[in-house]
Amino acid sequence: MTDVTKVAVEELPDAPNPTRHKKEVDEALGVTEFGFNYYVADPGERLPWGTHRHPDHEELFYVLEGTLEVELADDVLVVNAGEAVFVPPDTTNLARATGEEPTRAVAVGAPKETDGAIIAEECPSCGEESDRSYEVDGDDYVLTCAACGEVVDRLTPGPA
Repeated sequence: MTDVTKVAVEELPDAPNPTRHKKEVDEALGVTEFGFNYYVADPGERLPWGTHRHPDHEELFYVLEGTLEVELADDVLVVNAGEAVFVPPDTTNLARATGEEPTRAVAVGAPKETDGAIIAEECPSCGEESDRSYEVDGDDYVLTCAACGEVVDRLTPGPA
């Protein structure tokens, strides 16, 4: 028998994030060359953490149900069910579920080893546009502002 494996995506544990569900399918299957995440996001929820860019990593969102808006520096793309959007490396973006119903989407990215994101958002405490670092606190991720060190968000595993 080969080393082929499978998982029931809906049964995977949720990763800390601001959506109802984030399933790290790639991690569950031991994928080493690309990232693969499944999201269920209620209207207004961000996928995954906020305005960010991946310097050396491509990202593709495919919307299964609902609507996703992808905010770019100079445009907003509306991505409906059955549509996909490609985000090239080093492109600042923010994906957010919109519409009346939850959005179900898949995010795929490569190469996996360069999937680290640089978040670039205004800090609610100091007002600086800065990156975020995070620490693991139990099952949660606690995000802090790189400029002032204040906690700016706590991400918990779903359901949100």
